[in-house]
Amino acid sequence: MSSDTVPPSPAVTADPGALPSLDDALAFVREHAGDARLSTGEPLIEHAQGTAVIMSRLNVDPPAVLAAALFNLAPHLDEPEGALEARFGAEVAKLVFDVRKLLRLGTVSLRAAQHAVPEAGRESRDAQAARRAQVESLRKMLLAFAQDIRVVLIRLASRLQSLRFYAAAKIKPAPEIAHETLEIYAPLANRLGIWQLKWELEDLAFRFQEPDTYKRIAKLLDEKRVERESYVSEAIARLQSELAAAHIQAEVSGRPKHIYSIWKKMRGKEIDFSELYDVRAFRVIVPDIKDCYTVLGIVHNLWQPVPREFDDYISRPKPNGYRSLHTVVIGDDGRAFEVQIRTHEMHQFAEYGVAAHWRYKEAGAKGYGGQFSASSSYDEKIAWLRQLLAWKDDVSDGRQPWEQLRQATLDDDHIYVLTPQARVIALPQGATPLDFAYHLHSELGHRCRGARVDGAMVPLNTQLRNGQTVEIVSVKEGGPSRDWLNPQLGYLQSPRARQKVRAWFNAIEAQENIANGRAMVEKTLQREGRTSVSLDQLAAKLGFKSPDDLFSVVGKEEFSLRNVEHALHDAPAAEPEEETPEQLTKRASGANVAHGGSSGVLVVGVDALLTQLARCCRPAPPDAISGFVTRGKGMSIHRSDCPTFRRMAARAPERVLHTTWSADVMGGRGQSVYPVDISIEATDRQGLLRDISEVFAREKMNVIGVKTQSRRNAAYMQFTVEVSSSAQIQRACVLLGEVGGVQRASRRG
Repeated sequence: MSSDTVPPSPAVTADPGALPSLDDALAFVREHAGDARLSTGEPLIEHAQGTAVIMSRLNVDPPAVLAAALFNLAPHLDEPEGALEARFGAEVAKLVFDVRKLLRLGTVSLRAAQHAVPEAGRESRDAQAARRAQVESLRKMLLAFAQDIRVVLIRLASRLQSLRFYAAAKIKPAPEIAHETLEIYAPLANRLGIWQLKWELEDLAFRFQEPDTYKRIAKLLDEKRVERESYVSEAIARLQSELAAAHIQAEVSGRPKHIYSIWKKMRGKEIDFSELYDVRAFRVIVPDIKDCYTVLGIVHNLWQPVPREFDDYISRPKPNGYRSLHTVVIGDDGRAFEVQIRTHEMHQFAEYGVAAHWRYKEAGAKGYGGQFSASSSYDEKIAWLRQLLAWKDDVSDGRQPWEQLRQATLDDDHIYVLTPQARVIALPQGATPLDFAYHLHSELGHRCRGARVDGAMVPLNTQLRNGQTVEIVSVKEGGPSRDWLNPQLGYLQSPRARQKVRAWFNAIEAQENIANGRAMVEKTLQREGRTSVSLDQLAAKLGFKSPDDLFSVVGKEEFSLRNVEHALHDAPAAEPEEETPEQLTKRASGANVAHGGSSGVLVVGVDALLTQLARCCRPAPPDAISGFVTRGKGMSIHRSDCPTFRRMAARAPERVLHTTWSADVMGGRGQSVYPVDISIEATDRQGLLRDISEVFAREKMNVIGVKTQSRRNAAYMQFTVEVSSSAQIQRACVLLGEVGGVQRASRRG
């Protein structure tokens, strides 16, 4: 562990001699740090040497190895940035200070991980889900915060070196160290495919977190790790010999399971140690499927297979697409071990595809059943990083992969910022402090008046960056500004936050309409001398669920106060007034028939009558129509299927007159146009109103009224348009239904 010797100094990748060696870096540390120790108690020079050794064995480039040795030295230098850049170059200096930033973030994540530890037996399902989401956000934030993937590798190597020191010195670290390692750092190493770090991080952390369980499993293994590895190596050599004799090209690899993995599988599958068959395991990779089954026969010929422990995931893949042959056999020493057989294509899919190993390992029991598949863009980016890290080990010239890895940031769709209590918040790229406030709580967003980012006051439209700590400054009462909805000003990036602001203004407008409507209704009651009337009964009589519903439509001038007057006198509800009523004088012509020259309506049996088209159903030819004689306003023309007309006709059938459209109108020779209402429901988006208006313009339909309302990203619109016939309405509704986002377009009434 700490006794590792320093490997030869890495060769310089660019200009030989331009970059100092690792020996020079360690000498620089000794010169400036002396006998200084870290907070863990480990001498700084020992940590620098151990971390650099681990990085060297990861086959990283020389700047990363030097940064691993130097990053803890920065606090001991007077002008660290200038001193490091002058001695080791700009790239090494930048890596050092990026690691320092990640260390500070690690302190925050340590506190958050500590808060995530539940009281035993008292964690509800919601609390468990919240804890898992918080830990996952921490992992993503650490990757997103690092502008260079080498920074993450240095942080992992440093944590491993610290755990090695604790183990060698027989010092028990703080519980948070082991918890953070298992929850944050080991999973990161796992995702990046750095197995040599993953298993040791897990085993050492598990040793400190669950010492009794660790010792019990170690005792159950009944053999030292070296002996287990030796047995696996001998088994691999024997199998390779048999495969060569059968002329099968195959890659055979294997390693014994480590203690933490054994415990996790026992818990995940709810099985006893005696039921584990893959404590020792190896994998065979061959060119094609036919070779898979040939290798299976050779394995079963070499060792005795265990009944009912064979799984053919090639002919019957797991739900996540994973394919492989799994078998368990009894070795020469009488102990079982697992063999996995797959093609190169299957292996590529299992390691980097949607069946990625890290995903099902982190999913616990659900993942072991093959029920978990990774499909998000985040998983694809992780797979890309894994491939780059694997590629650097496969080429003789390490320069090309590291040129890409230097730029291999995890370009997530989100940024990750922190609350003052160290809770991680995921926000869309480009998010502002206002987005942050609305994410925490709608009321906090409404009352937000300022923000501190990393302790400094900033404008509310400042774009946040990964790892920043955001604190909201709010007032006790208040609301949002309409400027916040202006996309040009850049206050809000999140659609969810914008919707909350729109909802606030809609609610304020609704309250104003109710207040105005109440005043108008109460004034009417005073004029009629009926101030003692029950408002609930009045609203119910007029067809509303509550007085506020009545006040709202009155305040928006969508409901005439004449209806209230008629209701007070127990008279049939009067028809709403037409905004531009078409009033015509009818004159007898030959038979007792009145002609509406403008509306094209024939009223049978009446010499002269004032007429108007009803607003409630807005009839247009060739709709079937009927007339209803009103008090003091002549006759209202309704569609025959209009619910309002049917209700009035049932109460006063003697006031119904037979009406029809004139022959000129039905023949298309009339010049009249008729107002109709078209209702539209759509998903709210930018440019929606423009696209709908273009449909009306193409159809030569004049729009004379528009009402819109948005709720939860849904838009509800009503257009009043002038048409010459109902056929024109039907065509418009079909075309409107083809506009992007429109879910329904229909004639109202």
